Amino acid sequence: MKSAAKITCHCGAVELAVQLSEDVSNAARCDCTYCRRRGTPTVSVPLDDLTIVKGKDNLTRYTWGTHTAKHYFCKTCGIYTHHQRRSDPREYGVNMGAIEGVNPKEYEPIGWHDGVNHPSDAKRDQT
Repeated sequence: MKSAAKITCHCGAVELAVQLSEDVSNAARCDCTYCRRRGTPTVSVPLDDLTIVKGKDNLTRYTWGTHTAKHYFCKTCGIYTHHQRRSDPREYGVNMGAIEGVNPKEYEPIGWHDGVNHPSDAKRDQT
């Protein structure tokens, strides 16, 4: 069962509407070189279940390496809102802490994904 949620940056310039297909208690962090610095737990959302309600022009994108993962941030306040997943480019990971009414502290301990040993890196290293 899906539930509607609102995601906002800190300054309010960016707002997303998402249909959560999983409970926020399934959120996880990633330990890849980028995500572990950010430390934000994320919840998975199919691409079609995320809509930018306002602030599309205020989002900036960061990529590196394979450029498969695309991380989006508010240009004004710097808050990470979502990213297109490298592990499954058909999904977004949304910032659990930016979901209105959700405090990640209430869901601790939050698990970790092994992004350091990502399968795409193993394939690339073997070529």
